[in-house]
Amino acid sequence: MFRLSPLFDLSGRTALVTGGSSGIGLAMAMGLGQAGAGILLAARRKAALETAARDLEAQGTPCTWVEADLGAADGPATVVEAVQERGLAIDIIINAAGMNLRQPYEAVSPQAFDLHMAVHVRAPFLLVQALAPAMAQRGRGRIINIASLQSFRAFPDSAPYGAAKGAIAQLTRAMAEAWSARGITCNAIAPGFFPTALTQAVFENEDRATRNAAQTAIGRNGRMEDLVGPAVFLASDASAYVTGQILAVDGGFTAK
Repeated sequence: MFRLSPLFDLSGRTALVTGGSSGIGLAMAMGLGQAGAGILLAARRKAALETAARDLEAQGTPCTWVEADLGAADGPATVVEAVQERGLAIDIIINAAGMNLRQPYEAVSPQAFDLHMAVHVRAPFLLVQALAPAMAQRGRGRIINIASLQSFRAFPDSAPYGAAKGAIAQLTRAMAEAWSARGITCNAIAPGFFPTALTQAVFENEDRATRNAAQTAIGRNGRMEDLVGPAVFLASDASAYVTGQILAVDGGFTAK
């Protein structure tokens, strides 16, 4: 016999959320905080980090932050150093840092392509490589990557972004193969269309936003609160036998 509520209780656990100063990362951080986790935010913009930390602390969530550019060569190491210097034991990693330059294929420079790969693939790989061994020593960990609709299909002017999101889907499976036998589950959430800085251009085009909503089985685009339950589930003991999976939180966009 078991009780349901402890399965979702994150009390006493600490989550690192990259890209946590806004958008999807912040929404997930807020959800994990409401479930009892302490939060370490990592992002590029100091002012946004300070605001996000205040919002988390206002809901009663212990929060600290580190300013780091995960597209830079030393970005992941900066985050790992902050974890070590502060004596934090990271139980949950949410790799939510993201960007999309939205350029036509022929306009993409090698530098722009490499930047997409650095933020979306290299940084999650290196952060997990550095932080998962300590999780494994404790026999428990949760890794949540952010995939995309573009992990499954192509959209205009997004070739490097789509390539990176296809890669993170496979990296999620590779992480699961490498770490799950040591108590660390590794999954990804693939959001549909949500109103964030990355999708601002989409939502500013009312016709396109309406078409995207109509493409879903539910009939609307995403709201940030739609991401909270899936994130808490994958971060909690409720998902102990779920690993290597890509969970589409897209209102059924990929089902139609």
